[in-house]
Amino acid sequence: MIETWMWIVFVVMILGLLALDLFVFHKDAHVVSVREATVWSVVWVGLGLAFGGVVWLWLGAERGGEYFAGYLIEKALSVDNIFVFAMVFAYFAVPRKYQHRVLFWGVVGAIIFRAIFIVAGAELLKQFHWLIYVFGAILLATGLKMAFGGETQVHPERNPLLRLVRRFIPMTTEYHGQRFFVRQAGTLAATPLFAVLLVVETTDILFAIDSIPAIFAVTREPFIVFASNAFAILGLRSLYFVLADMMHRFKYLKVGLGGILVFAGFKMFLSESPYKIDIWLSLGLIGLILVASIAASVLATRDSTSGETSPKLDPRP
Repeated sequence: MIETWMWIVFVVMILGLLALDLFVFHKDAHVVSVREATVWSVVWVGLGLAFGGVVWLWLGAERGGEYFAGYLIEKALSVDNIFVFAMVFAYFAVPRKYQHRVLFWGVVGAIIFRAIFIVAGAELLKQFHWLIYVFGAILLATGLKMAFGGETQVHPERNPLLRLVRRFIPMTTEYHGQRFFVRQAGTLAATPLFAVLLVVETTDILFAIDSIPAIFAVTREPFIVFASNAFAILGLRSLYFVLADMMHRFKYLKVGLGGILVFAGFKMFLSESPYKIDIWLSLGLIGLILVASIAASVLATRDSTSGETSPKLDPRP
């Protein structure tokens, strides 16, 4: 039984980790090296897995399996976010030393919005049970589109929220360090870094439409959904700096991610039938699909020496 105090303790712990990251370990803007990012990736993954162990001991093996399945799904899908973030940073020509700050606040926003989506989704499923089939259909459609839909296209200039903000808030044409807002001639103006944050945030919200139903396919417990989401997202920044320059090696990853979403869709359809898929079988299949897609990608690109170069675009908003 998940009680209110457990939610409070978990949220305080997440806020504490974020505060340490921002105000202690990444207080000053600097270029995050692959070595530093790798160390932090190991730390975040270790914390995520350790919390899964706590869930296992605290709530039982079944809940532990659900947490690990949800964590693996979100972690895998977050790799697709990395490709999009790389294109957004290239579009706005964001200096590498400022990228961590954008990703940090992007993660904060992602956790807040996902918490809202998870609570709303859980309540909707409780009130309207038939929505599990709607979520299942969304996962099937999204999975097939991801597997066979070709490359992801990003058009920041078409972002409706960014266009709306530009109508009411003036924007500078140059970066001002890590600042999102500056005062010019007594007027508050947004910097291009704020425009980047808006695009990153809205893009992640779109990704959440896929990932949250996928985790609801393996567990209906909101706390497990949120905890697995939060720990997977916390490591997204470090993972970006590890993988951003080698995304061209993940040739078949989208096919694998699409397969995971399709599987999650089928699992959701069968969740109320006598053919309900066991959580341990689910965890094994998700892991197998992910490992197979990565292995196939590495083998297919083993002779590749460099990725595709992003076009050099105007950095001004």
